[in-house]
Amino acid sequence: MKALITRRTIIIASAAVLLAIVAIVSVNVFNSAGPVTGLANTITRPVRALASTVARTFETIFSAIYRYDELQERNAELERIIVQRELDFLDSEALATENAMLRDLLEFRERHGGWVQEVATLESWNSDNWSSTFIVNKGYLNSGIKRGDAVATEYGALIGQVSEVRGTDSTVITILDTTFSAAVFIGGDGAEVSDATATVKGDFSHMRSGILILNYIDDDLVVNPGAMIVTSGHGGVFPPGLTVGTIETVHGHTSGIGRYATIRPMREILTINNVIIITDFENPNLVDE
Repeated sequence: MKALITRRTIIIASAAVLLAIVAIVSVNVFNSAGPVTGLANTITRPVRALASTVARTFETIFSAIYRYDELQERNAELERIIVQRELDFLDSEALATENAMLRDLLEFRERHGGWVQEVATLESWNSDNWSSTFIVNKGYLNSGIKRGDAVATEYGALIGQVSEVRGTDSTVITILDTTFSAAVFIGGDGAEVSDATATVKGDFSHMRSGILILNYIDDDLVVNPGAMIVTSGHGGVFPPGLTVGTIETVHGHTSGIGRYATIRPMREILTINNVIIITDFENPNLVDE
């Protein structure tokens, strides 16, 4: 058996050498690929064609993968550029808003030169459903504010009153709070206010709707929807001329005694970020009561 395998191996090896010699002679004699080489080429042509097709396919795939990665990087760069431009735009908007607020504060101070004022920033709102208060970043250590001071916007709209002063912050009750009240004048349909006085106060049943009430209106007092409500200065608690809001509706009390009106504040309370605290003021309307 071993001898048979050896002879077969020798025969195969000899045939291979012979074919190689014939191929070489064919190329040299005929100056071409020769019949053996041509036969080999014919036999291997489909394989070579398949190999070429596979190579081109892989080249296309790798090119697409490279192109996809390139596009991904480009998209990521474009996204970074867009985000940065959006941030720049927001910064410019915030700067413009801040500049407008500072201009309004300056104009407010110029209009009320006789008032002593402190500018404060809201730090937080309370989470109590039974009251309407917020915290500002001014107290007795970093300002001259005190309990009872009026709190307004840069447009002269009354927002509330300081209720508690601590070292570096203070609590403010808003005009919607049930403990708030102020003496006011009543105007007529946006006209100049009259000398008719009344009292506005916060009311629990209306507080979450963002309105307060003008309570127990005298029967002889003309009160129409749209009338402007401003502080009168009576009692010396609030300076005169701060806008409280406008009358929305007028109702009779269920008891049948007197009337009351709902008041919509001039400024949405929850949108306020900065306030003016009036620590002292001249009050030409101050009267002894």
